[in-house]
Amino acid sequence: MKSTEMGHLITAAMTDAGRSGKNNEDRFSITTYQSDTGDKTPVLLAVLADGIGGHRAGEIAADIVVKRVTEYIAQSREITPPSILIEAMHLASQEVYSSAAKDTRLYGMGATCVCVLIMGDCLYSAAVGDSRIYHMRGKSLQQITIDHTWVREALDKGLLRPEQVNNHPNAHVIRRYMGSRNPPDVDIRLRLSNNEQDEEMLGNQGYKLKSGDKIILCSDGLTDLVADHEILSTYQHMPIQDAMQYLINLANQRGGYDNITIIAIQVPEGIQQTKKKRSWLWGAAGIGFVVFSLLVFKTGLF
Repeated sequence: MKSTEMGHLITAAMTDAGRSGKNNEDRFSITTYQSDTGDKTPVLLAVLADGIGGHRAGEIAADIVVKRVTEYIAQSREITPPSILIEAMHLASQEVYSSAAKDTRLYGMGATCVCVLIMGDCLYSAAVGDSRIYHMRGKSLQQITIDHTWVREALDKGLLRPEQVNNHPNAHVIRRYMGSRNPPDVDIRLRLSNNEQDEEMLGNQGYKLKSGDKIILCSDGLTDLVADHEILSTYQHMPIQDAMQYLINLANQRGGYDNITIIAIQVPEGIQQTKKKRSWLWGAAGIGFVVFSLLVFKTGLF
């Protein structure tokens, strides 16, 4: 893909160290491209990583993740977007692990990571950890990623009730991260409603965005202290840049216990719809990939 200076979507990003006094271990990137194919489809990639580890190791891990994912996707040949995202995140995770193995000061470092790849008006996503991606349309805000945390798993298995989540001692125990010994199970489920099954969520990749839609990526420094309905209300009433400053201020007023990073992407009015024959839906090869991905997710092969 060819890098471009101007993208087809409205974007804004902001990061804040919070009020805890810790280093800012969040890293992010927004990159715009033009497809190498004949129709020159505009492409946007957004990556956000939240570092884990002491003595600056977390910020080093997050920096590696963002740089390597961005570089790999920029050099890709656009076969199937979900497979590109998975491969990019696997390679970045392996580099984090290898770097930690070479330097005892970096032992145990890692990062969460969320990515969105928007080709024309088609949305693809991938996630590892507890940073989040939201899709906002009109008066509705939907978290399209699923938190990879002990608490989320306990809720799904009926071991916890929703009212038991707040202040739970395992609230920040993550179950997947970049930098693990084995490649992380990159989650490409794209959840458009809370009652969807895994097969449906996998099939949502390539979801068509509409004029006015917003995509919001954020680290848990925001979502630990600001509720979804507050995020929705803020973006309903403010431009995206003003909204993220307001939300960061709100998180800091409530303690600012962690770094806070937000990326916002908005589809402008009158976005050109992707041609049907170039919609990046996967066809026969993509169906096989979805089935394989679901098998990997359910069996834990990676």
